Order: sequence, then C-alpha cells, then structure tokens
Amino acid sequence: MFKERSRFDYGQARRKQTIKTTLLIVLALILAVAIVFVLAGWKTRQVTERKELVRLWEEGAYEQVFELSGAGLEKKPMDYLFLTSHGFAAYQRAIAQINSADTLTYVDECIWSLRKALQVKHSANDGRVQYILGKAYYYKGQEYMDLAIQYLEEARGLSYAAADIPEFLGLAYAAVQDYRSSVEAFSLALESSESDLLLLAMARSYIALDESETATGYLVRCIEVSQDSNTVIIARLFLGEILAKAGKTVEAEAQFQAILEEDGENADAHFQLGELYSARGDTTRARAEWRRALRTDPTHAGARPRLGL
Repeated sequence: MFKERSRFDYGQARRKQTIKTTLLIVLALILAVAIVFVLAGWKTRQVTERKELVRLWEEGAYEQVFELSGAGLEKKPMDYLFLTSHGFAAYQRAIAQINSADTLTYVDECIWSLRKALQVKHSANDGRVQYILGKAYYYKGQEYMDLAIQYLEEARGLSYAAADIPEFLGLAYAAVQDYRSSVEAFSLALESSESDLLLLAMARSYIALDESETATGYLVRCIEVSQDSNTVIIARLFLGEILAKAGKTVEAEAQFQAILEEDGENADAHFQLGELYSARGDTTRARAEWRRALRTDPTHAGARPRLGL
C-alpha cells in the first residue's frame, strides 16, 4: 500500500513539473515575441523620427528641427544625426535673430552640438560640420577668429565647396591682421562674385598692407558697382584719404564733397575737408569744417582736439 501511494505521488509530481516547465516555456516565448514587437516598434519610430527630421530640414522648418533633435539627444546624446541636425538648426536660428544676445545663445548651442559631433567617427570626412563651426565661431567675435579660421580651413581641406568659405576666411584673416592671407581668400571669393562689400573688404586689406595703388583700384570699382549709398560713402572716405596722402588734394576734396552731396551731413567728410584746408594754410575754412563735423557728431575723436576741446 505504501509503495502504490509513492508511485502515485511521484507520477503526480512529474505531471506538475511538466506542466510548470511547459508554462515557463510558453511564457518565455510570449516574452520573446513581445520584445521583438517592442524593438520593431522602437526601430519603426526611430526611422520615422529620422525621416521627419530630414523632411523638416528640407522644408526649412529649423525651429522644429531644433526642438525634435534636442528631444532626440535626451535619449541618445551621442547620436550623429541628432547632434548635427541640432547644431545646424541652431546656427540657422542664430542668424535669424535680431537681438545679439539671442544670436549668441543659439551660436553657443550650435558649437556645443557640433563639437560633440566631431567626437563621432562618422564626422571624419563631413566638411559640413567644420564649415558651420567655423562660421559659428566667426559670429562669436574677435576672440574666436583663430577657431573660425581653423574650422573653415579644415572644411576647405575636406573639399567642402561652400561658396562663402573664402569670404568668411578673408574676413577672419583680416580680423587677426593676417592681411596677406585675407587678400588671398578674398581673391578666391571675387572669382565667383564681384560684390561691392567684397571689393571694399579687399581694398581695406590692401590699405593695411600699405599697397595704396592696388587698394585704389578696388575702391574705384566698388564705387562703380555698388547700389548701397553707405558702402559708397565708406569707399569714398578711404579713397579720399589715400589721395590726400598722395598729395592729390583736388581729387581728394572731390571725393569728400561727393559724400556730402550724397549724405547731406557726414562728420568724417567734414573732418577730412578740414584737414585738407588746414594743410593748405586755410585755417578759417578748416575750423569751419571741423565745427560742422562736431555738430554732426559731438563725440568725433578727430575734430574735438583740432578745436582744442
């Protein structure tokens, strides 16, 4: 009797164990299938999210790209697409701002994101990152011009052919007083676009190099092609000063008078006319022009000491 009960208990235990094992296997299979579906859904959402980023970028919806990529970085802080999208969108937001403080906020966000992107191996040959970084550092100001030059040169070295790289390089080199490199960069920029601002920038670099004759040619050309009165006035001021230093006082006076005809009252033009009249010994006319300069600009640094103020 004892043996029969033992065999019964043993068989029942075996059946319970088999059922338990079967249930565990079924649960494991259900869990595995659930994980597959979750992963598939996650991957689908990820693909959709990335496609949405590209679509928004192509539509120029930079603020939405900025927000979506920022949310993506909270989940994947070293994702290359999110980092570059966030950095590029931040730059676009920066240059759209009116307030300089807002501009710098977005510029800093751009630099933070793209510097992280450079740590990702995918960025090794992607000149877009260095290109935008270089321009972002340019907007940071004088203290960051060396970094602007570094990244713009890296972009050019990676054969990234953005049309405005030579112009930004020219401006950055001029800011650090490397005028020879500035002239070389501006020359490349002028090959694709003869804008008045480029001509003026080229002239200023040649003035800094004390190559007045070459600078004169660019200033004359700038005056000929420019449709912007302020740019023309600046070019005439530079040209008048060059002519005055060369002893061509009549031609210099004509440039300053042309500014007054264009602008009505211009403190710098009045001051320079005063300088010309003083050099000729006509003190009365000189002082009259310096007084006109001060009426236009009471803080004019040149006219005040001339009048003993």
